[in-house]
Amino acid sequence: MKAGFVNIFGRPNAGKSTLLNALIGEKMAIVSPKVQTTRHRIKAFLNKPGEYQVIFSDTPGIIDPKYKLHERMMDSVKSALEDADLALLLVDANENLEEVDAIFQSLRLKVPAIVVLNKIDEAANGKIALAEAFFAGKSYCKQLVKISALQKIHLHKLLDAILALLPEGMPFYSEDDLSDLPMKFFVGELIREKIYQLFGDEIPYHTAVMVNEFKEKESLVKIQADIIVNRETQKAIIIGDRGSMVKQIGTMARKDIEAFIQQKVFLELFVKVRPKWRDNEQQLKEYGYK
Repeated sequence: MKAGFVNIFGRPNAGKSTLLNALIGEKMAIVSPKVQTTRHRIKAFLNKPGEYQVIFSDTPGIIDPKYKLHERMMDSVKSALEDADLALLLVDANENLEEVDAIFQSLRLKVPAIVVLNKIDEAANGKIALAEAFFAGKSYCKQLVKISALQKIHLHKLLDAILALLPEGMPFYSEDDLSDLPMKFFVGELIREKIYQLFGDEIPYHTAVMVNEFKEKESLVKIQADIIVNRETQKAIIIGDRGSMVKQIGTMARKDIEAFIQQKVFLELFVKVRPKWRDNEQQLKEYGYK
């Protein structure tokens, strides 16, 4: 059978998380139109017992780090480079191709790569042909596949291309598992996603979520989590008038968490101020950015 690590790289908002979710058929990575939504490397397993186990990794968008948090995010990209059997280089069909090429060249890949041209359903006239010609001559491009991750167009062609290049071997993980990450991680991410959906440009980037309690009881799962912000003014915005905003975060997150874990949930949220947490080594470690 085929088994190996297929790691997804690209600029912020190229559609990496959307692609991961579409390939797995489950919501494994949170998605928003804002850049830097993905902060961790998220592994998800696509299993067909006896035929293949593809271990996909969604990685943060490649950026120039401005905080220690960003450095941790780029460390996730580095770790994904080190264990990849195959790289998917995801590019938005409408992006600046020269800038994307500079990023792909900087990765210094040592494994085969498929350039995945995404958002072909939104591409302007001539953009697709231009991108195909542009990447055809690049040394890192073993093959180019055109898709729309959001519309699930040509995903079977991409999977066929992946399996053709994947090494043979035994499964690395149980074929019943979807990920090696704990349930608390996904709960925290679903809460964080609601903050990205409900608030403007600044707030989400100053926010972290820490799940302190995840207790399974007979009739429900009790979850308590802290929403971490930089400043008191941000805390007031997150809480909202008479608690209206934090209540909305909780309601939206609870519905998604219940759908994800297939159980009733009691969710309790607190908002806490931790000044400059994005540059604090100890706090980054505490919030899961190791």
